[in-house]
Amino acid sequence: MKAAYYGGCQLKQTMKRFLILSGALLMILIPLNSIAQNRKAQNPIIFSDVPDMSMIRVGDTYYMSSTTMHMNPGLPLMKSKDLVNWKLIGYAHQALADMDELNLSNGKNSYGKGSWASSLRYHKGTYYVSTFAQTTGKTYIYMTKDIEKGPWEIKELKPSMHDHTLFFENDKAYMIWGSGQLHIVELLPDFSGIKPETQQVLIDNATLPSTPSGTQGGLPAEGSQLFKVNGKYYLFNISWPPGGMRTVIVHRADQLKGPYEGRVMLQDKGVAQGGLIDRPNGEWYAYLFQDYGAVGRIPFLVPVQWKDDWPVLGIDGKVPEVLNLPPSKGLVPGIVNSDDFSRKKGEPNLPLVWQWNHNPVDSLWSVTERKGYLRLKTGRIDTNFLQARNTLTQRTIGPTCSGTIAIEVAEMKDGDFAGLSLLQKNYGILGVRSAGNQKYLVMINASSGSPKELAKVPLNQQRVYLKAECDFRNKKDVANFFFSLDGKKWISIGTPLKMTYTLPHFMGYRFGLFNYATKNTGGYVDVDFFDYKTINDEDK
Repeated sequence: MKAAYYGGCQLKQTMKRFLILSGALLMILIPLNSIAQNRKAQNPIIFSDVPDMSMIRVGDTYYMSSTTMHMNPGLPLMKSKDLVNWKLIGYAHQALADMDELNLSNGKNSYGKGSWASSLRYHKGTYYVSTFAQTTGKTYIYMTKDIEKGPWEIKELKPSMHDHTLFFENDKAYMIWGSGQLHIVELLPDFSGIKPETQQVLIDNATLPSTPSGTQGGLPAEGSQLFKVNGKYYLFNISWPPGGMRTVIVHRADQLKGPYEGRVMLQDKGVAQGGLIDRPNGEWYAYLFQDYGAVGRIPFLVPVQWKDDWPVLGIDGKVPEVLNLPPSKGLVPGIVNSDDFSRKKGEPNLPLVWQWNHNPVDSLWSVTERKGYLRLKTGRIDTNFLQARNTLTQRTIGPTCSGTIAIEVAEMKDGDFAGLSLLQKNYGILGVRSAGNQKYLVMINASSGSPKELAKVPLNQQRVYLKAECDFRNKKDVANFFFSLDGKKWISIGTPLKMTYTLPHFMGYRFGLFNYATKNTGGYVDVDFFDYKTINDEDK
């Protein structure tokens, strides 16, 4: 009996311990499940250079256009189902024009220019995306029934309408544009030009709500985007008062052509320039961006509440860190991605994540001449990296990221220079330079504004691995370069690159694959792969 009793007590104690452990485990699992269920999106929604967004919703799908200026193909288009997770689906144009500035020819370039802020619209079954270019002095309108597959019909017209918004009203199309003083004009029915007799001043001083009249300095109101909500017209603009920050101004009117009443609707963290987007469930957001140092201009979403027929941005006037939207799944592979340069039948030669620096020379690159490799050939003599054609680029992303390549250099000619770059005016390069019968690993640092060769190491093999690591946390904006002879052991080379967002280029830093000649043409290199890593990938 004692044994039985003891056994019963032991069983009870065991069951008790089991229940306690089960309860503890349950206590742990419930919060974990709650955390998993309560994960939400965070600002910025894209930690990368995606400025000047224009956004629409068609049914349950969102589309966005943005600016990439001197990159080609240009005017990138993205798609999302939740406003947070975006994927590149195409570009509106392959090249604006065939001219020296856009071709990096005769010492000319279009850095910081090319095509600027676009306007994306959907009207009666047709998608419209428009942009303007100071380089050509024109405004461009691209039209298609299928935004993902095209084809696109293109209209070119003058003048170049700065930071315009395309707007449809009763089957008539209008443009509103300008800086400080804003204008409106009706377009011809076939979009081939404007009706000059319809042009008028819409708002004489759109900057006034944020900056008293007569104040010197600052940035006047620009970046127009017009929306019609419940019969009223809302015109979004950005200004930058002297000594202040980027500011959202909204003007409201009962009629398209006014009169308009303006208010400052957001002044926080410099988050500004964009417009309105609604969700199928009736929620509203403003899509805006923030200047974030060397990584570029990064998109934010800000909740909108309607009060007295005004869109009130933010929570108590502030941009929230957390949003009531699904969490981000990361920017890989939708916006940036690795590439092994292997192509299956029917696949494009280059995925959409890649863009060329200015117009490329298509005869000087290939992914088919050597299967599984990107071949970059030289076709002319260049004196410096920024004027070299056919640099293939991808965005950098925050908070940290790295790009790694394997490059084969046996067919380089004397004077050739090829490798991995971080492209901006104050660029950084790690590459292979061919000098006579010897090749060298060379690191060039242009942090100071002028390039300086800060490392030169003899290379006695025909395949080498190069890596650049970027740290954008808290605007640290530092990059370091490394090389490896076997792809396993990495050696630091040169000095840290202090990355700086400069207005002459007006773009966040980009990884670039390059090859150019300084003495002889006809050489080439083969890039085996480009491997993209982010801190999110490495933490998984």
